[in-house]
Amino acid sequence: MAATPETPVSAAPRRKVSRHRGEGQWAVGHFTPLNGNEQFKKDDDGLNVRTRIETVYSKRGFDSIDPQDLRGRMRWWGLYTQRKPGIDGGKTAVLEPEELDDEYFMLRVRVDGGRLTVAQLRAIGEVSEQYARGTADITDRQNIQLHWIRIEDVPAIWEKLEAVGLSTTEACGDCPRVIIGSPVAGIAADEIIDGTPAVDEIHERYIGNKEFSNLPRKFKTAISGSPVQDVVHEINDIAFVGVNHPEHGPGFDLWVGGGLSTNPKLAQRLGAWVPLDEAPDVWAGVVGIFRDYGYRRLRTRARLKFLMADWGPEKFRQILEDEYLKRKLVDGPAPEEPSQKWRDHIGVHQQKDGRFYVGFAPRVGRVDGTTLAKIAELAGAHGSDRLRTTVEQKMIILDVTEDQVESLVSGLEALDFQVKPSPFRRGTMACTGIEFCKLAIVETKQRGSQLIDELERRLPEFDEPLTINLNGCPNACARIQVADIGLKGQLMLDGNGEQVEGYQVHLGGALGLEAGFGRKVRGLKVTSADLPDYIERVLKNYEAEREDGERFATWAARASAEALS
Repeated sequence: MAATPETPVSAAPRRKVSRHRGEGQWAVGHFTPLNGNEQFKKDDDGLNVRTRIETVYSKRGFDSIDPQDLRGRMRWWGLYTQRKPGIDGGKTAVLEPEELDDEYFMLRVRVDGGRLTVAQLRAIGEVSEQYARGTADITDRQNIQLHWIRIEDVPAIWEKLEAVGLSTTEACGDCPRVIIGSPVAGIAADEIIDGTPAVDEIHERYIGNKEFSNLPRKFKTAISGSPVQDVVHEINDIAFVGVNHPEHGPGFDLWVGGGLSTNPKLAQRLGAWVPLDEAPDVWAGVVGIFRDYGYRRLRTRARLKFLMADWGPEKFRQILEDEYLKRKLVDGPAPEEPSQKWRDHIGVHQQKDGRFYVGFAPRVGRVDGTTLAKIAELAGAHGSDRLRTTVEQKMIILDVTEDQVESLVSGLEALDFQVKPSPFRRGTMACTGIEFCKLAIVETKQRGSQLIDELERRLPEFDEPLTINLNGCPNACARIQVADIGLKGQLMLDGNGEQVEGYQVHLGGALGLEAGFGRKVRGLKVTSADLPDYIERVLKNYEAEREDGERFATWAARASAEALS
């Protein structure tokens, strides 16, 4: 019936109009509302918690720690509460933080550029033995992590570490994390440019500086002048990649906005060439953009990769030049393809000064304090005072004279550190897993070590570069999306209908050559118990079907679902 003055129709429901709250970008005036993380950072800078640790918490014990310090600000000094023993993976997302928290901490020691002296490694080993029940893990960001740390012992640990030039400052938290660098910077014969001065200056000027101690989320940096491209630059917030400019000579190609976790994105080139002496200022400009324009409203969108995805590289470069550097950057060439299939520097290699470096492989980064001390002694006994960690959870001893190499290799192998490891020992990484991590769902370290043994036994002739990365949850600390075989921990039902630990499988991820994320075959999951059978089957299919010289990642991208199952 048509509406008339005598027969009005009911008014349509009024549409609720809500004001867009913005993304929490300071630079455009979005300072509220604050989520819990932004609130505690506004209340007090994370760097300030050190005083309370030293003067209050270490004296009064775990129960005296303010909750916002415990699960927030203490990260700025490398401290995370670790998982209480005995809590299975099914309860990870169900229990409250205080139910998951143990009264012990993981402590992360920064190793910027992966650089250690014999004295520093010895000190970490002593801290491990004295305060951390002998635990020590080499991470895929060149750090060393210790567990079972009591709050009462933290000041003494800091004193011991800082006496040899190490620190835990901003090893965690919403701040600039460790600066990863080429582990053979300054010594490799084929190096394009030595990025060590940039690593040092950034660290000296900005780490522990409140100018950048309140970022939307963590910020990851990579600097390498190696043609091997050995710092996984594609998945860092900022990366400086060595290139030769046809007019200006050696410098860096600038990449921004990489990151993994549950929404992975590869970094993008800004098309800019950066000379070595300008790298710290360019770094500060990019971090400044993240601080001021980064998304703070939703924690799940607070990484720089989301801003880059929305802006694109052209706008990002324009803002960097116009608002932060106040000058134009020089256009530059893209890096050449990596010069080697393996990017980890394992084996014996000659340095540009005629001496040698020796790279060796622990099992999935798992070591212990006693062994770290033995590595330090081995290095010192063979004329070296310099060691390196790598982004593949490996280690390198530098500056070995030719007559000492054979003896050093024998000493390392006596400690079960292989200089010529199988592809499985060389290419398998694992995150911390459920043993200590509150986010984890499944075990990883022991599983990875057992997997290495099984694959070496079953496939002794396999000799192709291969990465197998095990992660205890979806957060991708072990880079599952960019592994040949990436294994994301989850609970699943086995053939008997019992809930067991297992993994969702990602296949054919890669960095360097044809960088991209792994393929997920619909419904492809494997129990922990079936993992060796599954990988053996897939690798045999690869060997049967691959073309001459074809990498696993390339084959996995074209293989049938049946060949991958």
